[in-house]
Amino acid sequence: MTDAARSSDKTPSFEMTWGSSTSSGYCSEEESESEFEQFFTARTSFFPQTRKPNVNVKQDEQIEWGKQELTTPDLQQKVKEYNAQINSNLFMNMNKDGSYTGFIKVQFKLARPVSVPPPKKGSNEAGGRRGSGVKRRTSFYLPKDASKHLHISSRTSAREVIEALLKKFTVVDNPGKFALFERSERHEQVYVRKLSDDERPLRLRLCAGPSEKVLSFVLKENETGEVNWHAFSMPELKNFLRILQREEEEHVKQIIQRCNTVIRSWL
Repeated sequence: MTDAARSSDKTPSFEMTWGSSTSSGYCSEEESESEFEQFFTARTSFFPQTRKPNVNVKQDEQIEWGKQELTTPDLQQKVKEYNAQINSNLFMNMNKDGSYTGFIKVQFKLARPVSVPPPKKGSNEAGGRRGSGVKRRTSFYLPKDASKHLHISSRTSAREVIEALLKKFTVVDNPGKFALFERSERHEQVYVRKLSDDERPLRLRLCAGPSEKVLSFVLKENETGEVNWHAFSMPELKNFLRILQREEEEHVKQIIQRCNTVIRSWL
C-alpha cells in the first residue's frame, strides 16, 4: 500500500491507486463515424420508449452525509472510527494540513460503449490512414460488474474522480458525458443521487462509513433529461442527424403501410 498522498494548500492534488483490472466484453475497431452509429443504434433510440418504473429506486434523495461541519479533532476521531471497521488494508490517513486520504470503490454501470484510441499498428497502414484523413478509434462495452478502487484525497472532487477513471482506461470521450452517483439502501428502498462536480466523494465515504450497502459510488451516463450537445464531437453530431433521418423514414414507412392495409380492407 502506498503512503498517503498529501495535498498542498494552494493546489489540490491526489494520488490514485488502482485495484484489479477488468477486460471488456465486446470490442470493435471501425472508422469514427460508422462505429459510433453501430453501437448507438444498438442500445438507444431518439424516440422515447415506455419504461416500467422501478418502485424500489428513488432519485435525488437528499442525504445529510458530508454536510455537517467537522473540526480537525472531529475528523481525527471519525478516521479512527472508520479504520476500526475496516477488515482490509484500505485505511484512511490524516495529514498534517488537516486533509486526509483513503480509498473509494467506483462501480461501472454504463449502458453505452466508450471510445479509446486504436492500437498502434504498422507505419505503412498508419500512414495510409493519415493520408486519407480518416480518424479511427476503438469502442467497447465495459462489463457491468466492473469496478475500481481509487486512492484519493479529501480534496479530490467528483469531477476529478471521473477524469481519472477515463484517463486510466484511456477513454477519449468527453468527461461531461459521465456522472458520479451515490447509491444507498435504506428501509428496503434504493436511493440514487447524482453528485455535483465539486462534491468530495471521500468525505461522503468517511461520514457514511465503510459499508457499501450504506453508501456506494457508481459511474453512469450523465442523464440530465436534456442532451448536452456540446459534449459530442462533430462526427458524432452528424451521425445523430443520420440516425434521426433513418428513424423518421422508418416511422413514415410504417404509417404508410398501415394506411394501405386499412384502405385494402375497405375495398
